[in-house]
Amino acid sequence: MKVLAGSGSRVLGLKVARLLNAEMVDVQVRRFPDGEIYVRLLGEVEGEDVVLVQSMGKNPNELLVEFLLLADTLKDLKARKVIAVVPYFPYARQDARFKPGEAFSLKTVVKLVEDVGIDAMITVDMHLHRIESPSKIFNIPAFNLTAMPLLAEYALKTLNLEEPIVVGPDEEAEQWAKTAAESIGSGYLVLSKVRLDDYKVEISSPQLNRVKGRNVLIVDDIISTGGTMSKAVKQVSEAGAKRIVAACTHPLLVGDSVYNILKAGAECVIGSDTVQSHVSYVSVAPIIANKLKEILFS
Repeated sequence: MKVLAGSGSRVLGLKVARLLNAEMVDVQVRRFPDGEIYVRLLGEVEGEDVVLVQSMGKNPNELLVEFLLLADTLKDLKARKVIAVVPYFPYARQDARFKPGEAFSLKTVVKLVEDVGIDAMITVDMHLHRIESPSKIFNIPAFNLTAMPLLAEYALKTLNLEEPIVVGPDEEAEQWAKTAAESIGSGYLVLSKVRLDDYKVEISSPQLNRVKGRNVLIVDDIISTGGTMSKAVKQVSEAGAKRIVAACTHPLLVGDSVYNILKAGAECVIGSDTVQSHVSYVSVAPIIANKLKEILFS
């Protein structure tokens, strides 16, 4: 088995390779003057099972094209099997056609991934709400892992967040709040959100009295602009929470998102390394490596 990582996940790919005791195949990636992407594998893959790690949380269009070129090259160079690990899978927000004439973007991207010959897909906390699981949209084996227990345990043990109540900042985050809470034996509640535009939201909940005097862990799959999280933090703070930690699987952290969340009342923001950032304190490499062992060796 060999592991190959695109430019979106070089460090994570190396961690996975070490946990699997697998050889890491380096990749050369550069841009032509007109912006086209050039990729080259710096190792042999013929007859090998290859794990292709490429998260697409930032610059998703470029990283997606890079991924497609790498995957197709692996197949062309006669890799025996290619298992894709895409911790942050792009375009998952558009998992339906909400208005007439819109692109069903997730469906299109899935087609592209399948067409280059991927044998199986692993994602982490894929942003799905109307689709039960990736297996419902992929025609290849697809597995969606979750980082929520890792994030919750980190907050509980490393940050000493004693007996926290877990909060989901909106209805869509209930699945993650429930998973995080169950992993540490905690209760949870979910706030209600009305989105005004891409940057502004309004959040409230009749259950906010439950956070008074409590330590609070607010969890979501993605922090992008931080609008939803900062509003949730502010509401929880004003309701009398004692300590507030904000956590997410995918720390995209656009603009002043972290500043706004801290200003709203959070003591810190923690994330995983599905998207490498300065708050990526928790690694998803162990859960990815365990799933790969299950797929390849069971």
